Amino acid sequence: MIATVPTEKKPDEVPPAAAVDGEEDEEMEEEGAPEAQGAGGEGKKKKKKKKPKKKSKLEQTEPPTIGLTKLFPDGNFPEGELQEYKDDNSYRTTSEEKRYDERMAMEDPEVTYNNIRRAAEVHRQVRKYARKTIRPGMRMLEIADLIENGVRNLVEENGLESGIGFPTGLSLNHCAAHYSPNSGDTIVLGEKDVLKVDIGVHVKGRICDSAFTLTFDPTYEKLLEAVKAATDTGVREAGIDVRLGELAGYIQETMESYEVEVNGKVLPVKPIENLSGHTIAPYQIHGGKSVLLVKNDDPTKMEEGEYFAIETFGSTGRGKVIEQGEVSHYARKVDAPHVPLRLTSAKALLKSINKNFGTLPWCRRYLERAGESKYLLALNHLVSQGIVQDYPPLCDVRGSMTAQFEHTILLRPTRKEVVSRGDDY
Repeated sequence: MIATVPTEKKPDEVPPAAAVDGEEDEEMEEEGAPEAQGAGGEGKKKKKKKKPKKKSKLEQTEPPTIGLTKLFPDGNFPEGELQEYKDDNSYRTTSEEKRYDERMAMEDPEVTYNNIRRAAEVHRQVRKYARKTIRPGMRMLEIADLIENGVRNLVEENGLESGIGFPTGLSLNHCAAHYSPNSGDTIVLGEKDVLKVDIGVHVKGRICDSAFTLTFDPTYEKLLEAVKAATDTGVREAGIDVRLGELAGYIQETMESYEVEVNGKVLPVKPIENLSGHTIAPYQIHGGKSVLLVKNDDPTKMEEGEYFAIETFGSTGRGKVIEQGEVSHYARKVDAPHVPLRLTSAKALLKSINKNFGTLPWCRRYLERAGESKYLLALNHLVSQGIVQDYPPLCDVRGSMTAQFEHTILLRPTRKEVVSRGDDY
């Protein structure tokens, strides 16, 4: 079960990349006696030999601004953490047939793992900077900007070819998911806040979805430890032919083995029962299958070739969330109905959404960045017509604290690849 990253560099380190010319040094070298003497007895002069040009590695800046294709000019991006399948699927590791299937997948531009690996490396580098930069006193808009600017620069944003996979989640405290600051937001990160940071990056529709939680108050360290352990359990136990209901039970068992002491009172850590992990399809963050966080009777199996976001949420509250607060997240429905739109502004807005986001999720700030203004009436009309889905913030009871950790895994024919794994989590 011990997995290794089969590259010489850890995922968060910037590997050797495009070289730039250094200064040339030339010097005379003596190599023994002269080869011959002329009639005058003068030795033959040796030609000057040039030393090889010195090369320096291109390294990522801080904040990160250099596109990944410049750091990896050969177009090969690091693998994630590899874990072997267990039990009846252990044969896959050495199966020649399965190895052949993987080679064919890498050669197929529609299937290749290279796109998700590029997205994952962007995620690692951006989150590394975010984790050491985010501090109490920063505005939520400032935090969102530093993350999203990093993603756009490193993934070399290019329309629907590459860019942000979904709005940056910055849910605080009892809010577990789906909060991203809208323009004009004045919330400031506090010393005692628990911040969930959920970042999405896509390359050609392959979305790397990974999240972590930050706290600056040791009170809630056990909460974070519980949720991280539950996610690690989900990643470890996931695999081809694993039933989703049973996987949820492993996650629940791990999380519920933890407690948090708050102001002298011991609180159980509860998995949030109505949140889940999920499959990821091209240009579609929720692919259809769900990994709940409490044991259930779902007999659905994980299958070869699927991408899963193994995502767990824990709470010191009731362990159940409701929709609450101002909406920031939206997405055009994959199966959106073809209905006549009576508002000209709604037609224009839908055209902009199709052009800039397709079926990828987005937030109001992204609309404004695309040049839209005074769009709320049109947006609400698209929601009411069932063309666009809104995703309000999801909150547990006020006063509770929630945490989230998440990794994207790829169920390759021979091994499970935790594509988003880094040296931070």
